[in-house]
Amino acid sequence: MTEVFAGNPRFFTFEGLDGSGKTTQLGMLAEFLRSDNIPVVAVREPGGTALSDRIRSLLLSADHGITPEAEVLLFSAARAQLVSEVIGPALSAGKVVLADRFGWSTLAYQGYGRGLDQGKILPLFHVACGRIWPGHTFLLDLPVTEIRSRLQAGGRAPDRMEREKDAFFEKVRAGYLDIARHNTANFTVLNSTLDPKVLQDTIRLQVMVKLARGAV
Repeated sequence: MTEVFAGNPRFFTFEGLDGSGKTTQLGMLAEFLRSDNIPVVAVREPGGTALSDRIRSLLLSADHGITPEAEVLLFSAARAQLVSEVIGPALSAGKVVLADRFGWSTLAYQGYGRGLDQGKILPLFHVACGRIWPGHTFLLDLPVTEIRSRLQAGGRAPDRMEREKDAFFEKVRAGYLDIARHNTANFTVLNSTLDPKVLQDTIRLQVMVKLARGAV
């Protein structure tokens, strides 16, 4: 599996299993950048537009049985709408975009996790994203046993994806790590068992260096 696109230097994504801390780290980074008067647009996948939010409700509802093929197409449809309505215009306006999940999630979950042909998934990125792709991705890595513990501590009912067996999430985690190994220049793998403030310091440093290089 090779690199998909070179990526936009103002587009950063946070990846990892649910409960890994990616949403928390994205929020902390967005607050930090805004305090430095850097215009930021923060999004999550699937979602972020009226259509994408409706697709999200379908994908996560435990009331629906969805085939892997339908699943990958629905995620791609939600992404295409988000890129067209929000991410593309934000990048064109010179803003920094932070995304809680993006295309790497599809490759990890539907490719490695579901076992779909990666050669058929990669062309969907071109259809949904055009040339828009993250310049750098932070992978919050955490053992599946710890993920389960965190989700259970959250006290809410698991959604359709979270109800999958541990074996599925082990495949997804291994997939993420494999993707990162093949894209070392555009990935930072973080040990999510560390203190969130320590992780945030690492993230902020890398982001500011990359933004400075891009003269943002």
